Amino acid sequence: MTKFDHKVNLPLIFSENNLAILPITRGDYIISSFSAYCELEEPSLDIQRVSIPLYLQSLMPQYLVSETIAINCASATGILTDFLEDDDLVPTVSGRMGSGEFDYCINTTAGPLHIEVSNSQIEIDAAYEGIRNLSILEAKRDLSDDFLVRQLYYPYRVWSNRVTKPIKPVFFIFSNGVFYLYQYQFDDPKDYNSLHLVKQKNYMIETDITLTDLEQLLDSLAIVHESDIPFPQANSMSRVVNLMELLRERPLFRDEITSRYAFDSRQTNYYTDAGRYLGMIEKHRVNGAICFGLSECGQQIMALPYRERQLGIISQIMKHKVFRETLQRHLQCGEMPDVNTIMQIMKQSELFHVEADSTYFRRASTIIGWVNWILSIIESS
Repeated sequence: MTKFDHKVNLPLIFSENNLAILPITRGDYIISSFSAYCELEEPSLDIQRVSIPLYLQSLMPQYLVSETIAINCASATGILTDFLEDDDLVPTVSGRMGSGEFDYCINTTAGPLHIEVSNSQIEIDAAYEGIRNLSILEAKRDLSDDFLVRQLYYPYRVWSNRVTKPIKPVFFIFSNGVFYLYQYQFDDPKDYNSLHLVKQKNYMIETDITLTDLEQLLDSLAIVHESDIPFPQANSMSRVVNLMELLRERPLFRDEITSRYAFDSRQTNYYTDAGRYLGMIEKHRVNGAICFGLSECGQQIMALPYRERQLGIISQIMKHKVFRETLQRHLQCGEMPDVNTIMQIMKQSELFHVEADSTYFRRASTIIGWVNWILSIIESS
């Protein structure tokens, strides 16, 4: 009943009246005017490279298919030690943490939501205790714009009553070899809405892909003719790849994608069309409903080892003239071409159904985003 993981998932009557809902016992809920969700800050552009120890054959990037395995990988690569700034970290708890209920009091004049917490039927993906702190982790594999604060707040309150060490609530996202970590703090432990971001860092598993690899790829690829699939309006290539990771597990209906990513229906179309443009996603109808899955090409590429998979995705992008020429000019000049230059490349590339300058201008941001994504993968040394 209350599984609304993102603000956009709330029923219309809730969003229209600035309402949210939280469970307080197994069968009881509170509905009031408070902010149940936290918008995620845009990730930093800085990415720290990490390596998986060679002896850990079961932690290859292409096999990190669950939140638990991704957290284990973050521990093995030193990500958690670096981000949590603590020594001798030990995994101490995951899953359910007891049973009971939440006592609450609420200021109905749109003030802070105060909750008193006793032992409760709640879950946490992981907790790591070090010498100085206890850190609780909520992990996700989908790149969304917000999250439900309850996922951090309830376990934070439970453990605040059990230990004397400071508690670090951490929101942890993993996709395509990249870890996005957000550390929060609740300024008032009894105020659900008192959290603020303390720090944010990104880590990437090394790809061993060099500039020479990219140049060789550019020399070997043939340009394809533009299809009648709309030219992408999806600036985040990371999110396109994340969607393909999820579709590798099973096809998803349009509404499932909209809900999982906290999209509106237009954004769902943009990102599924982006995958279709690359030839890696297919659209079907199942019992009258629109469903998306990986194409044969998408299945082959997403099943490759990590390094080869990245090169395969880059190849699908670079087969299109507009992305190829923009990247080549960036490599030649050492910086991204300006928007006017990119628009001229677009106009020479016979893009389907892109005519007005305003449309060229908007689509140019997709080209910049995807080229920057490619360059972020390349090892600097």
